[in-house]
Amino acid sequence: MPKPEKHVFICVQSRPPGHPRGSCAQRGAMEVYQAMAMQLEQGGLSRKFAVTNTGCLGPCDTGANMIVYPDGVMYGGVKPEDVPAIISEHLVGGKPVERLKVPAMIWE
Repeated sequence: MPKPEKHVFICVQSRPPGHPRGSCAQRGAMEVYQAMAMQLEQGGLSRKFAVTNTGCLGPCDTGANMIVYPDGVMYGGVKPEDVPAIISEHLVGGKPVERLKVPAMIWE
């Protein structure tokens, strides 16, 4: 398998209902992951870009979250319908989708 140009990690962390942090799973993260994997495969891009489901990425209140490496761009509040824009604009086009980016201040 060739080294991917970019690697997308999508949080699918699940927590019990009522947990104070919530979880990306409760915000549709598995559907986002499935949409990303399916659309990369259908577009013939699955060897160029990797997608991996993962645990918590940190800012649970902004989920469903994903981070794209090596760019270090984190997206929040992602829905399956956002996936085509992320693929075409960011992965293929090289320009992050500004409306979905998590503000840098979450790391402070």
